[in-house]
Amino acid sequence: MTSASGTHLWPLWLIPIVPFIGFLVNGLLGRRFPKAVVSAVALIATLIPLFQVSAIVLNFRSLTLPHVETIGTWIQAGWFHADFAFQVDQLTLVMLCVVTGVGFLIHVYSAGYMAEEEGYWRFFAYLNLFMFFMLVLVLSANYLLMFVGWEGVGLASYLLIGFYFQKDSAAKAGKKAFVVNRIGDFGFLLAMFLMIAHFGTLNFGTIFSTVAAHPEWQGGFLTAIALFLILGATGKSAQIPLYIWLPDAMEGPTPVSALIHAATMVTAGVYMVARTHVIFDRSPFALATIAIIGTATAFFAATIGIVQTDIKRVLAYSTVSQLGYMFLGCGVAAYASGVFHLVTHAFFKALLFLAAGSVIHALSGEQDMRVMGGLRKKIPVTFWTMTAAVFAISGFPPLSGFVSKDEILYQAFVSGGLGRVLWFVGLVTAGLTSFYMFRLWYLTFFGESRTGKAHHAHDHAHAADHGHAHGVHESPWIMLGPLVILAVLSVFGGLLGWPEALGGSNWFGHFLEPVLQSFQYLPGLHPGTQVTVMFHNQPSPEGSRGLELALAGASVLVAVLGWLTAHILYFAKPYLPAQFAGKLRALYSLLAGKYWVDELYGAVVVTPVLLVSRYLLKGLIDRGVIDGGTYAAGYSVQGLGALVARIQSGNIRSYAGWLALFAAVLLLVTYFGFTAHFLLR
Repeated sequence: MTSASGTHLWPLWLIPIVPFIGFLVNGLLGRRFPKAVVSAVALIATLIPLFQVSAIVLNFRSLTLPHVETIGTWIQAGWFHADFAFQVDQLTLVMLCVVTGVGFLIHVYSAGYMAEEEGYWRFFAYLNLFMFFMLVLVLSANYLLMFVGWEGVGLASYLLIGFYFQKDSAAKAGKKAFVVNRIGDFGFLLAMFLMIAHFGTLNFGTIFSTVAAHPEWQGGFLTAIALFLILGATGKSAQIPLYIWLPDAMEGPTPVSALIHAATMVTAGVYMVARTHVIFDRSPFALATIAIIGTATAFFAATIGIVQTDIKRVLAYSTVSQLGYMFLGCGVAAYASGVFHLVTHAFFKALLFLAAGSVIHALSGEQDMRVMGGLRKKIPVTFWTMTAAVFAISGFPPLSGFVSKDEILYQAFVSGGLGRVLWFVGLVTAGLTSFYMFRLWYLTFFGESRTGKAHHAHDHAHAADHGHAHGVHESPWIMLGPLVILAVLSVFGGLLGWPEALGGSNWFGHFLEPVLQSFQYLPGLHPGTQVTVMFHNQPSPEGSRGLELALAGASVLVAVLGWLTAHILYFAKPYLPAQFAGKLRALYSLLAGKYWVDELYGAVVVTPVLLVSRYLLKGLIDRGVIDGGTYAAGYSVQGLGALVARIQSGNIRSYAGWLALFAAVLLLVTYFGFTAHFLLR
C-alpha cells in the first residue's frame, strides 16, 4: 500500500493475519504434518511479521504519524461508529519490535524444547494464535479492536497454560487464569461504556483530542474511566488484587512462560495505561492509585520470591514484581520510563525463563533448585547467558535493568510527596530482587551437585520430554541461539535509554515524547495537515544531575547488598538459611505460604460461590424453575392432549355438538364486546 507520505509499506493488517494463517494451517492440518513442517509453518508465520515490522522501522521517518489504516466499517449503530482500523506511532512501533522480535526467538527455542512432546502441532498452533491476538491488541486504533486482542490473548493463554490438560493442576491453572482475567476484563468493558457515553466513540485519536481540547476536564468521569481501566490492567498485568493467576501459569511449558511473562500478555496492561495516559493525566487520584498498586505489588511479590524453591516460580513472582515497577513509572506520569522497563524486561525475563528451561532440559525435567547445584561447568552456555540476565534484573550497571529500573525510581523520587515513599519501597524491593535472583544463581549453578542425592520424581508432564533419563547435558543450539541473542540485548539494551546524567542522550525517552508526553494529533484532517495540541498539564519534575547520580548509586548499593547476602547464605555458609528458617518459623511459613492469599480467596470468594451455585441455584433454579417448568409444560401438553382426544371421538353427532357450543361462545363474546363498545362511547 501507499501511505499519505508516499512510502510503500505492506498493509498493517497483514502483520497479525500471517500468524493467524499459521494457526489455521497447523491447527487444521498439523496433526498430519511431520514436526519439521509444523515448525516451518510456525516459524515462517512469525518471521514474516518481523520482516514487516523491520520495513516499518526503515521507513518510519517518512510516515505521517499517527499512521492509520482503515479496512472498513465494523459497527454502525445509530450515532455510534467503529472501524476495523490499525495504526502505527512511536509507542506502537516499540511494542511491535518487542512482540515480533522476542516472540520469534521464543518460537525458535520452542522447536528444540518441545521436540519430543505429544501435541507438538497443537502447541505451535496456540503459539501462533497468541501472536495474532497480541499484534491485534498493539496495532488497534480504537478500544473496541484492542479489546478483541485483549480477550484473545486471554483465550490463548488459557489454551497454552492448560496445554498439559491431562494434568489436573494444569487444567485448573488454565481455568484460574481465564476466570481471574474475566474480572479485570469487566472493568475494561465498563470503561468502554463510559467512553461511549461521554465521547460517542472508542477511537483513540478522537477521544484524546477531545480531552486535549477541554483543559477544564479534571477528575470526575475521567477518574471513573481511569479506575475501571486500572481494574482491567491489574488483571492482565497480574497486579494486586488480581495477580494470583500468574504464578500458577507455570504449569504450562516453559516457552509459554517466557512468551506470557516477557513479550506479550502481561505487558498488555502497561501498554494500555501508557496508551491512555491522556485520561490518566487528568486524574491525580487514578495516577496515585496505580502507583500505589504497582509499588505494593512489587514489594509483595519480591518477598514471596525469596523463599520459593521451584525455579520457574521464582521467576513468576519476579515478573509480578517487575510489572509493579512499570506501574509505578506510569503512576508518577513517567510513562516512557515504564515502557522502557517493559522493553528491557522483555529481554532479560525472556532470557531467564528460556535459560531456566535449558536447566530443566539438562536435568530431565527437574525444577526444584534444592536438588540442583554444580551446573556451572556442565552447561556453560546456559550459565553465562543466565548470568547476564541475573545481573541485568538485579540492577548492575551498565546492563539494561539498571538503566530502566533506576529511571523509574528517579522519577518517583523527584515527583515529591508520596513519590518519595514509593521510591523507598521500590529501593528496598530492588535489594530483594538482587537477593532472590542471586539465590537462584547460586542454588542452580554453584556448590556441589545435588542432582544425584535427592532427585525426586516429578509428575510434571515435561519430566521425560527429551528422552535424557541420565546425565546432565547442555541444550541443543536451536535453544542456545535465542539465549545468546537475548543475553546481548540484556547487556546492551539499556544503551537505548542511557540517562543524560551519565553522559547519554536518553534516546528512547525522546523517541516516545510525541506520544507519551507532549503532543496529540487531531482526527478528521487531511493526512498531510499536522495539528498538535498540548495536553500534558503536569509540570515536568525538576531534578539534577547530582541527585540522579546519588539515587543511582543508592540503587547499585542495595543491589550489591542483595548479592552479598545471597553469597553468604547460599555459597559461603549454606547451612545458615535452614537455621534462619527455624528461628523465624512464623515469618518463613507466611512467605512460603504466599501470605495465604489463595486460601483467603478460596474461603471468601470461591467457597460461597460454590455453595450458592451448587445448592441454592441448583435447588431453586435447576430443580424449581427449570425442572418444574419442564414438568409443568409436559403435564400441560398432556392435559391438552387428553382434552383434544375427547373432541376427536369419531362421532359425527359429537362433532356437531362441539361446533354448536363453540359457535355459541363466539356469538356471546361478540355480542358482549359490541354492547360494551356502544355503552362506553
